[in-house]
Amino acid sequence: MNQHERTFVVNAGRGPHGPNQPVNMPVDFTSTYSYRPGVHAAQDYAREGMPSWEPLEELLAQLEAGTRTTSQSQGLVTTAEEHPVQVLPGLLFSSGMAAISAVVQLLPLGGHLIMPRHSYMGFSALAQQMADQGLLTLHRVDIADTEQVTSTLHDVSTLASAQDDMVMLWVESPTNPMLEIADLPAVLTAAKKRGVLTAVDNTFATPLRQRPLKHGADVVVHSVTKFLSGHSDLIMGVAITGDPEIHARLHQHRTLHGAIPGPMEVFLALRGVRTLAVRLDASESSAGELARRLDELSQDAGLPLRKVNYPGLAAHPQHQRAAEQLGGFGAILTMELDADQPDPAEEARTADQPGPAGDLGPAGAPETGRRISNQRSEAEVADAVLSALTLWTPATSLGGVESLAERRRRHPGEPSSVPDGLIRLSVGIEDVEDLFADLLNALRTAATGEPIR
Repeated sequence: MNQHERTFVVNAGRGPHGPNQPVNMPVDFTSTYSYRPGVHAAQDYAREGMPSWEPLEELLAQLEAGTRTTSQSQGLVTTAEEHPVQVLPGLLFSSGMAAISAVVQLLPLGGHLIMPRHSYMGFSALAQQMADQGLLTLHRVDIADTEQVTSTLHDVSTLASAQDDMVMLWVESPTNPMLEIADLPAVLTAAKKRGVLTAVDNTFATPLRQRPLKHGADVVVHSVTKFLSGHSDLIMGVAITGDPEIHARLHQHRTLHGAIPGPMEVFLALRGVRTLAVRLDASESSAGELARRLDELSQDAGLPLRKVNYPGLAAHPQHQRAAEQLGGFGAILTMELDADQPDPAEEARTADQPGPAGDLGPAGAPETGRRISNQRSEAEVADAVLSALTLWTPATSLGGVESLAERRRRHPGEPSSVPDGLIRLSVGIEDVEDLFADLLNALRTAATGEPIR
């Protein structure tokens, strides 16, 4: 059956057509299953797996492999595309972090982990904790700098080989929140040549825009919480691989650690995936339009907007790479806000005025040229913009039907290389004119204190 993605996500994982059959898959609310004594039980305890997980696990695996003309044999899904990819059914986890944790623990004690300097904050914190505990050696790279990545792969794999250690390359592209684009074919090929295990967090791109398994990745992970489910109403993760040994180890990890999803969450996620194609198309279209308009506004000296980051903009450092590698530029963009610029006249008036009594400069001289008290930092300006929004919701997370905005450096775990005034925008499916009007009003309010009427 040859189906396009938009058709596939709506119809995959449903039961057979027939009289009196449910259109949607039933939900199993049970912790255990009855068995026949003396006969092997296909279903035993729900922590090991549930029939109601299977439609979503198979659907997501087929999306990562490529949906056109799929056939199943011995649990494998093979696509009849130009470069077929074999993949086993996905493994659902209780959260994206649970899936990430299971994958990174494929590294044995003393292994080496190469990861992006900008990455999902939760994973970055986990990796650092594991390094601090002596469980692995951590190497951070600019994942968009192919030469740096390949050089690090060479150096680390050489060192690890001498010590009989294992190496994993973790790729996130686009990165969170800086939206850097890795050269996936190049870095995954370089890793494979050196026997390095590769994992890709494909949450931002989704399998409708990027399929890392086709470029040689060993494992792909998603936060199902985000674009795949798309409604900000559940927490879930998934890991997808075509390697039977990796699949078995991840399945065992999930079972033994109990990191399983609830049946209702799986039902909601499957329902959410049905609209993934139309949601992503709508959000991506609006994100591109917003990026273009905001980029023009960044030239307005009267607004505190310094820069807009979006892979679809020609000025993005990896724009050409994104155009060639991705099936679309995504639904995430960022704005970088400027600190207040001091008024030259006010600066002149205050430059020679001493500070408060007791504030002495060098050699006991009164301090001059002090910061004007009402001059706001980047973070304060960004927070003022967020406070002025009425349609966009200031909240963490992304990928839902509602548009969200967040200043990422409010989290202590974000690296200092992320600008303090950076706001990440997750574009939903609202009308783009309303979204833009709200952003423009917030920018002007933050700049002047006066909203547009």
